[in-house]
Amino acid sequence: MSAKITFTPLSYTGWGALDHLMDEVERFDAKKVLIVTDPLLEKLGITDKVAEPLKAAGIQAELYTEVVPEPPLEVGERLVRFTRDREFDLVIGLGGGSALDLAKLAGVLATHEGDVADYLNLTGTRSLTHKGLPKILIPTTSGTGSEVTNIAVLSLATTKDVVTHDYLLPDAAIVDPALTVSLPPKVTAATGIDALTHAIEAYVSVNANPVTDGLALQAIRLISGSIRTAVSDGGNKEARSDMSYGSFLAGLAFFNAGVAGVHALAYPLGGQFHISHGESNAVLLPYVMGYIRPSSEKRMRDIYGAMGFALSG
Repeated sequence: MSAKITFTPLSYTGWGALDHLMDEVERFDAKKVLIVTDPLLEKLGITDKVAEPLKAAGIQAELYTEVVPEPPLEVGERLVRFTRDREFDLVIGLGGGSALDLAKLAGVLATHEGDVADYLNLTGTRSLTHKGLPKILIPTTSGTGSEVTNIAVLSLATTKDVVTHDYLLPDAAIVDPALTVSLPPKVTAATGIDALTHAIEAYVSVNANPVTDGLALQAIRLISGSIRTAVSDGGNKEARSDMSYGSFLAGLAFFNAGVAGVHALAYPLGGQFHISHGESNAVLLPYVMGYIRPSSEKRMRDIYGAMGFALSG
Protein backbone atom coordinates (compact mmCIF):
# COMPACT_ATOMS: atom_id res chain seq x y z
CA MET A 1 0.00 0.00 0.00
CA SER A 2 1.39 3.39 -0.98
CA ALA A 3 1.63 6.28 1.48
CA LYS A 4 1.89 10.06 1.12
CA ILE A 5 4.74 11.54 3.17
CA THR A 6 4.77 15.29 3.81
CA PHE A 7 7.63 17.18 5.47
CA THR A 8 8.16 20.85 6.23
CA PRO A 9 9.99 22.40 3.23
CA LEU A 10 13.11 23.22 5.24
CA SER A 11 14.28 22.49 8.79
CA TYR A 12 17.39 23.34 10.76
CA THR A 13 18.01 21.11 13.78
CA GLY A 14 20.59 20.81 16.53
CA TRP A 15 22.43 22.93 19.07
CA GLY A 16 23.01 26.38 17.58
CA ALA A 17 20.45 25.99 14.78
CA LEU A 18 19.13 29.49 15.55
CA ASP A 19 22.26 30.83 13.83
CA HIS A 20 20.47 30.15 10.53
CA LEU A 21 17.60 32.53 11.29
CA MET A 22 18.92 35.48 9.33
CA ASP A 23 19.59 33.28 6.29
CA GLU A 24 15.87 32.55 6.16
CA VAL A 25 14.74 36.11 6.88
CA GLU A 26 16.96 37.36 4.07
CA ARG A 27 15.62 34.68 1.74
CA PHE A 28 12.18 36.26 2.05
CA ASP A 29 13.56 39.81 1.79
CA ALA A 30 11.52 40.68 4.87
CA LYS A 31 11.38 44.30 6.03
CA LYS A 32 8.65 44.16 8.68
CA VAL A 33 8.47 41.04 10.86
CA LEU A 34 5.90 39.93 13.42
CA ILE A 35 7.23 37.74 16.25
CA VAL A 36 4.44 35.81 17.97
CA THR A 37 5.69 34.66 21.35
CA ASP A 38 4.95 33.98 24.98
CA PRO A 39 5.26 36.85 27.49
CA LEU A 40 7.48 34.69 29.71
CA LEU A 41 10.02 34.34 26.90
CA GLU A 42 10.22 38.11 26.65
CA LYS A 43 10.81 38.28 30.41
CA LEU A 44 13.55 35.63 30.19
CA GLY A 45 15.25 37.48 27.34
CA ILE A 46 14.84 34.64 24.85
CA THR A 47 12.94 36.88 22.44
CA ASP A 48 16.07 39.07 22.20
CA LYS A 49 17.89 36.18 20.51
CA VAL A 50 15.44 36.52 17.63
CA ALA A 51 14.59 40.23 17.66
CA GLU A 52 18.09 41.69 18.07
CA PRO A 53 19.63 40.15 14.91
CA LEU A 54 16.62 41.41 12.95
CA LYS A 55 16.97 44.95 14.29
CA ALA A 56 20.73 44.91 13.70
CA ALA A 57 20.00 44.17 10.03
CA GLY A 58 17.67 47.16 9.81
CA ILE A 59 14.51 45.04 9.87
CA GLN A 60 11.48 46.27 11.79
CA ALA A 61 10.57 43.58 14.34
CA GLU A 62 7.47 43.75 16.48
CA LEU A 63 6.69 41.43 19.39
CA TYR A 64 3.17 40.14 19.95
CA THR A 65 3.00 38.54 23.40
CA GLU A 66 -0.75 38.07 23.96
CA VAL A 67 -0.27 34.29 23.87
CA VAL A 68 -1.80 32.01 26.49
CA PRO A 69 -1.64 28.21 26.93
CA GLU A 70 -4.35 26.28 25.10
CA PRO A 71 -5.37 29.52 23.32
CA PRO A 72 -9.11 30.27 23.05
CA LEU A 73 -10.63 31.14 19.71
CA GLU A 74 -10.90 34.82 20.62
CA VAL A 75 -7.11 35.01 21.14
CA GLY A 76 -6.63 33.79 17.59
CA GLU A 77 -9.19 36.28 16.29
CA ARG A 78 -7.40 39.20 17.97
CA LEU A 79 -4.02 38.18 16.59
CA VAL A 80 -5.31 37.82 13.04
CA ARG A 81 -6.90 41.27 13.17
CA PHE A 82 -3.65 42.72 14.53
CA THR A 83 -1.60 41.08 11.75
CA ARG A 84 -3.91 42.35 9.03
CA ASP A 85 -3.87 45.90 10.39
CA ARG A 86 -0.07 46.13 10.65
CA GLU A 87 0.78 44.74 7.19
CA PHE A 88 3.74 42.51 8.05
CA ASP A 89 5.62 40.58 5.38
CA LEU A 90 6.93 37.70 7.55
CA VAL A 91 5.69 35.93 10.69
CA ILE A 92 7.99 34.21 13.18
CA GLY A 93 6.51 31.93 15.82
CA LEU A 94 8.72 31.55 18.92
CA GLY A 95 7.63 29.43 21.86
CA GLY A 96 5.58 26.37 22.66
CA GLY A 97 2.75 24.91 20.65
CA SER A 98 0.35 27.75 21.45
CA ALA A 99 2.66 30.43 20.04
CA LEU A 100 3.51 28.34 16.99
CA ASP A 101 -0.12 27.50 16.23
CA LEU A 102 -1.12 31.16 16.55
CA ALA A 103 1.76 32.22 14.30
CA LYS A 104 0.55 29.80 11.64
CA LEU A 105 -2.94 31.25 11.84
CA ALA A 106 -1.64 34.79 11.67
CA GLY A 107 0.54 34.08 8.65
CA VAL A 108 -2.15 32.39 6.59
CA LEU A 109 -5.26 34.34 7.58
CA ALA A 110 -3.57 37.75 7.36
CA THR A 111 -4.24 37.62 3.62
CA HIS A 112 -7.66 35.94 3.78
CA GLU A 113 -11.07 37.41 4.49
CA GLY A 114 -13.39 36.50 7.35
CA ASP A 115 -12.86 35.38 10.93
CA VAL A 116 -10.80 32.48 12.26
CA ALA A 117 -14.10 30.82 13.21
CA ASP A 118 -15.01 30.68 9.53
CA TYR A 119 -12.13 28.26 8.92
CA LEU A 120 -12.58 25.85 11.85
CA ASN A 121 -12.55 22.21 10.84
CA LEU A 122 -15.88 21.20 12.38
CA THR A 123 -18.03 24.29 11.97
CA GLY A 124 -16.32 26.64 9.51
CA THR A 125 -17.79 27.49 6.11
CA ARG A 126 -14.74 28.95 4.36
CA SER A 127 -11.69 27.27 2.83
CA LEU A 128 -8.11 28.51 2.69
CA THR A 129 -7.09 29.45 -0.85
CA HIS A 130 -3.41 30.48 -0.60
CA LYS A 131 -0.36 30.33 1.69
CA GLY A 132 -0.46 33.86 3.03
CA LEU A 133 2.70 35.33 4.58
CA PRO A 134 5.96 33.37 4.91
CA LYS A 135 6.29 31.64 8.27
CA ILE A 136 9.32 30.62 10.32
CA LEU A 137 8.63 28.52 13.43
CA ILE A 138 11.07 28.21 16.33
CA PRO A 139 9.99 25.91 19.18
CA THR A 140 11.22 26.53 22.72
CA THR A 141 9.69 23.30 24.07
CA SER A 142 10.21 19.68 23.11
CA GLY A 143 6.71 18.39 22.73
CA THR A 144 4.05 19.71 20.40
CA GLY A 145 5.65 19.14 17.01
CA SER A 146 3.72 22.19 15.80
CA GLU A 147 6.75 23.35 13.80
CA VAL A 148 6.29 20.47 11.35
CA THR A 149 2.51 20.12 11.15
CA ASN A 150 -0.33 21.85 9.28
CA ILE A 151 -2.62 22.17 12.30
CA ALA A 152 -3.51 25.06 14.61
CA VAL A 153 -5.49 24.07 17.70
CA LEU A 154 -7.90 26.45 19.43
CA SER A 155 -9.93 26.04 22.61
CA LEU A 156 -13.70 26.47 22.52
CA ALA A 157 -16.11 26.56 25.49
CA THR A 158 -15.81 22.89 26.46
CA THR A 159 -13.70 21.31 23.73
CA LYS A 160 -11.23 22.19 20.97
CA ASP A 161 -11.26 22.60 17.20
CA VAL A 162 -8.55 23.10 14.59
CA VAL A 163 -7.74 24.98 11.45
CA THR A 164 -5.87 22.57 9.21
CA HIS A 165 -4.40 22.84 5.72
CA ASP A 166 -0.97 22.39 4.17
CA TYR A 167 -0.86 26.18 3.79
CA LEU A 168 -0.25 26.26 7.56
CA LEU A 169 3.05 24.41 7.15
CA PRO A 170 5.96 26.75 7.87
CA ASP A 171 8.40 27.75 5.19
CA ALA A 172 11.18 26.93 7.64
CA ALA A 173 11.47 25.34 11.08
CA ILE A 174 14.41 26.04 13.38
CA VAL A 175 14.72 23.45 16.15
CA ASP A 176 17.47 24.51 18.55
CA PRO A 177 17.59 22.60 21.86
CA ALA A 178 19.57 25.47 23.43
CA LEU A 179 16.28 27.41 23.53
CA THR A 180 14.69 24.75 25.77
CA VAL A 181 17.21 24.93 28.63
CA SER A 182 15.17 27.43 30.66
CA LEU A 183 11.98 25.36 30.38
CA PRO A 184 10.62 24.58 33.90
CA PRO A 185 10.52 20.92 35.01
CA LYS A 186 6.71 20.70 34.96
CA VAL A 187 6.49 22.03 31.41
CA THR A 188 9.40 19.84 30.32
CA ALA A 189 7.53 16.80 31.61
CA ALA A 190 4.14 17.74 30.13
CA THR A 191 5.45 18.64 26.69
CA GLY A 192 7.74 15.63 26.69
CA ILE A 193 4.83 13.28 27.35
CA ASP A 194 2.94 14.99 24.53
CA ALA A 195 5.81 14.17 22.17
CA LEU A 196 6.04 10.60 23.45
CA THR A 197 2.30 10.18 22.89
CA HIS A 198 2.67 11.47 19.32
CA ALA A 199 5.28 8.82 18.64
CA ILE A 200 3.39 5.97 20.29
CA GLU A 201 0.08 6.77 18.62
CA ALA A 202 1.78 7.18 15.24
CA TYR A 203 3.39 3.74 15.64
CA VAL A 204 0.12 1.96 16.43
CA SER A 205 -1.87 3.96 13.87
CA VAL A 206 -3.71 2.13 11.10
CA ASN A 207 -2.02 4.63 8.77
CA ALA A 208 1.49 3.77 9.92
CA ASN A 209 4.04 2.87 7.25
CA PRO A 210 7.76 2.00 7.24
CA VAL A 211 8.77 5.69 7.07
CA THR A 212 6.64 6.77 10.02
CA ASP A 213 7.58 3.61 11.92
CA GLY A 214 11.25 4.56 11.74
CA LEU A 215 10.55 8.11 12.85
CA ALA A 216 8.26 7.01 15.68
CA LEU A 217 10.52 4.31 17.12
CA GLN A 218 13.57 6.57 17.13
CA ALA A 219 11.50 9.30 18.79
CA ILE A 220 10.40 6.84 21.48
CA ARG A 221 14.02 5.80 22.08
CA LEU A 222 15.25 9.38 22.38
CA ILE A 223 12.42 10.69 24.56
CA SER A 224 12.26 7.67 26.85
CA GLY A 225 16.00 7.78 27.39
CA SER A 226 16.20 11.49 28.18
CA ILE A 227 12.95 12.82 29.64
CA ARG A 228 13.77 12.04 33.28
CA THR A 229 17.16 13.75 33.03
CA ALA A 230 15.71 16.75 31.18
CA VAL A 231 13.12 17.19 33.95
CA SER A 232 15.58 16.82 36.84
CA ASP A 233 18.57 18.57 35.23
CA GLY A 234 17.33 21.10 32.69
CA GLY A 235 20.85 22.24 31.84
CA ASN A 236 21.93 18.80 30.63
CA LYS A 237 22.89 19.45 27.00
CA GLU A 238 22.64 15.80 25.88
CA ALA A 239 19.20 15.30 27.41
CA ARG A 240 17.87 18.56 25.97
CA SER A 241 19.24 17.65 22.55
CA ASP A 242 17.70 14.16 22.62
CA MET A 243 14.34 15.59 23.71
CA SER A 244 14.46 18.18 20.94
CA TYR A 245 15.29 15.63 18.25
CA GLY A 246 12.74 13.20 19.67
CA SER A 247 9.97 15.78 19.59
CA PHE A 248 10.88 16.75 16.03
CA LEU A 249 10.81 13.13 14.83
CA ALA A 250 7.58 12.44 16.71
CA GLY A 251 5.99 15.44 15.03
CA LEU A 252 6.96 14.17 11.59
CA ALA A 253 5.68 10.70 12.49
CA PHE A 254 2.25 11.70 13.73
CA PHE A 255 1.76 14.34 11.03
CA ASN A 256 2.04 11.57 8.44
CA ALA A 257 0.52 8.61 10.32
CA GLY A 258 -1.97 10.44 12.53
CA VAL A 259 -2.90 10.13 16.17
CA ALA A 260 -6.00 8.47 17.56
CA GLY A 261 -7.82 7.69 20.80
CA VAL A 262 -5.54 9.46 23.24
CA HIS A 263 -5.63 12.76 21.39
CA ALA A 264 -9.32 12.46 20.53
CA LEU A 265 -10.13 12.16 24.23
CA ALA A 266 -7.51 14.69 25.35
CA TYR A 267 -9.16 17.55 23.49
CA PRO A 268 -12.46 17.50 25.42
CA LEU A 269 -10.63 16.67 28.65
CA GLY A 270 -8.40 19.72 28.28
CA GLY A 271 -11.27 21.89 27.10
CA GLN A 272 -13.55 20.92 29.98
CA PHE A 273 -11.02 21.05 32.83
CA HIS A 274 -8.41 23.46 31.40
CA ILE A 275 -5.41 21.25 31.95
CA SER A 276 -2.48 21.20 29.59
CA HIS A 277 -2.56 19.00 26.52
CA GLY A 278 0.46 17.05 27.72
CA GLU A 279 -1.15 16.33 31.07
CA SER A 280 -4.36 15.22 29.33
CA ASN A 281 -2.33 12.80 27.23
CA ALA A 282 -0.50 11.51 30.29
CA VAL A 283 -3.79 10.69 32.03
CA LEU A 284 -5.28 8.91 29.02
CA LEU A 285 -2.31 7.13 27.43
CA PRO A 286 -2.19 4.00 29.64
CA TYR A 287 -5.94 3.45 29.43
CA VAL A 288 -6.17 3.79 25.65
CA MET A 289 -3.11 1.60 25.13
CA GLY A 290 -4.57 -1.00 27.48
CA TYR A 291 -7.83 -0.97 25.55
CA ILE A 292 -6.21 -1.51 22.13
CA ARG A 293 -3.51 -3.90 23.33
CA PRO A 294 -5.25 -7.10 22.15
CA SER A 295 -5.15 -5.85 18.55
CA SER A 296 -1.66 -4.31 18.76
CA GLU A 297 0.36 -6.84 20.76
CA LYS A 298 3.34 -6.95 18.38
CA ARG A 299 3.58 -3.18 18.11
CA MET A 300 3.24 -2.78 21.87
CA ARG A 301 6.25 -5.07 22.27
CA ASP A 302 8.21 -2.94 19.78
CA ILE A 303 7.37 0.18 21.81
CA TYR A 304 8.36 -1.56 25.04
CA GLY A 305 11.71 -2.50 23.54
CA ALA A 306 12.29 1.02 22.13
CA MET A 307 11.74 2.39 25.63
CA GLY A 308 14.70 0.33 26.78
CA PHE A 309 12.92 -2.49 28.61
CA ALA A 310 13.99 -6.11 28.24
CA LEU A 311 11.53 -8.34 26.42
CA SER A 312 10.88 -11.88 27.57
CA GLY A 313 9.09 -14.70 25.80
